[in-house]
Amino acid sequence: MTRIFESKSDVNERLILAAIPIVLVLIAGAVAFSTVTAAQDDGRVKAGLTTWKTSGCVDCHGPFADGNQDDDDFPAGADLRTTRLDAASLKLTIRCGRAGTGMPSFDEGAYTVRGCYGRPLGARPDNLQPTPRALSLDEIDSVIAYLQARIIGRGKITRDECLSYFDGQAEQCEDYK
Repeated sequence: MTRIFESKSDVNERLILAAIPIVLVLIAGAVAFSTVTAAQDDGRVKAGLTTWKTSGCVDCHGPFADGNQDDDDFPAGADLRTTRLDAASLKLTIRCGRAGTGMPSFDEGAYTVRGCYGRPLGARPDNLQPTPRALSLDEIDSVIAYLQARIIGRGKITRDECLSYFDGQAEQCEDYK
C-alpha cells in the first residue's frame, strides 16, 4: 500500500530545507547592504572633514573641535567634543548660526528661505557673525556626520586622531602621545 500522507515531521523537515536558501539570500543581502552603507558613511565622514577644514570651522573651534583655536582673531567656538547636541540641533546651529555668540549662519537661505528658531521668514539678525563661505545642506550634513563619527563624545585628543586630521604628518602631532 502506498503512503498518501506525509507525517508532520516530514512536512516540517521539507519546509525547513526549502527555507534555508531564502534565509541565506537574505543574510547575504543584509551583509552587502551594510558594507555599502559603511562605505557611504565613511565617504560622508571624509567629506565632512574636508568641509570642516575648508569652511572656517577650525578658525573658531580649533582643528579638533575642542574650542582651542589657533588664532585669537576669531571668536572662541564651543568644545564640540563634549557637546550634547543631537544631529537636528547641530544642523539648526550650523544652518542658522547663533546670533550674538560668534557662531555664523552657514546656510545662505537661513532666515530668508528656510526658517530658523521659529522666527518668521525675513531678514537675518543683525548680530550674526559673518561666515567665510556658505555651505550647501549636503555639506552641512557631511560636517554633522564627521562630528558624530570622530568628534562628539571622544574626550581627550589622541595621537591617532591628530595623525588622521593632518594626513599622517607626524611633526604636527608631537604634543599627542
